Amino acid sequence: MRNSIRGFASATLLAATSTVLSFSVAAQQVPQQIQPPAKEQLLLQVHAKGDQVYTCKSDAAQFTWTLKAPDAQLFDKDGKPFGKHFAGPSWEASDGSRVTGKAVANAPSPDADSIPWLLVNILSHDGSGVLSHATTIQRLNTKGGKAPASGCDASHVGQEVRVPYSADYLFYAPK
Repeated sequence: MRNSIRGFASATLLAATSTVLSFSVAAQQVPQQIQPPAKEQLLLQVHAKGDQVYTCKSDAAQFTWTLKAPDAQLFDKDGKPFGKHFAGPSWEASDGSRVTGKAVANAPSPDADSIPWLLVNILSHDGSGVLSHATTIQRLNTKGGKAPASGCDASHVGQEVRVPYSADYLFYAPK
């Protein structure tokens, strides 16, 4: 009986470990269109927690929530404050270094209720510090942040709505 229990426990542990490992591998599979250039290497990774800010806009008879700007705090791998992410889109580290970029590719988030994953080319640098050498950014592991599906109409034009989100931002620099 004791060996049966050990065998069952071992099999259960093995199955659980396999499941966890398969989720880890799946979470790391990044679509080809948002891969950083081969000549770059990972510089740093931060976690963002904040809001995507949308404004209700009208174009003829069509009303849509349009992204105004992100507004998020950035945290390092230990959960300590790293900086902020805001309009531009821009990312600023606590050391004063800042980058501004432009999305060049996207892929749907595996979470259908979340904003897409992105590849961003950095267009400008300010200050010197940890972000000074970054050239590309990936936005991965998004949770939330999608524009509302309704509520933007003639009576709400100009209104803003904040939608909570979180994401990981991976900064790349030349090898």
